[in-house]
Amino acid sequence: MKIKGRQPRGRSWTSAVGNRLAGAVGVVVLLVTALTGTAAGPVAAAPRAAPAAADAQAAPGWICPGTPVPDGYVITLREANGCNGAGSWFIQPVANGIWVCATSPIPPGYSVTMHGIGCNSSIDTWFLELARDFQYVCAGSPIPAGYVLTGHQSGGCGGLGLWLQQVARAGLYICPGVPVPAGFRTAGYNASMCSGLGGWYLLNA
Repeated sequence: MKIKGRQPRGRSWTSAVGNRLAGAVGVVVLLVTALTGTAAGPVAAAPRAAPAAADAQAAPGWICPGTPVPDGYVITLREANGCNGAGSWFIQPVANGIWVCATSPIPPGYSVTMHGIGCNSSIDTWFLELARDFQYVCAGSPIPAGYVLTGHQSGGCGGLGLWLQQVARAGLYICPGVPVPAGFRTAGYNASMCSGLGGWYLLNA
């Protein structure tokens, strides 16, 4: 790339570069302060701290049993001969519509909607989707904040059974044993609701 009108690098050029570097250092300091909640000293003098075990995995990869799975990651594969025969697990960031091993954590906001066998070692697998209104989820799926279960199907999800998940709102009947979300209360029971399992009428608190 040709530079037109190039000037000799005198005092003004050095001063401008120095000002830009100072500004960049200031941005770094602000970012460190925002992310860690602590003030940062000069970048050149800042010691490099070792990452926490749960945060060391910055990209998809294999981990050994007992290694913490970072927040927002899931286990999708298993290698039986990995980690000196102990077996290794492949982790990657969670995504809407992903199969995970039964040993995987389920990140907040996700529901289990299908069941299968896989994970490279005949281990159960779960299909994760972002929670939404009027969604059928497998039995045992975590109930996301602000949702309730309102219906049931004994078949489905590989024979485990399915539950109808809805956004909590006054006027719904929720199935027995379903936690009442914050801001709501129950009043009145109807034995015919929740596909015949019975249901409690949900009202605003």
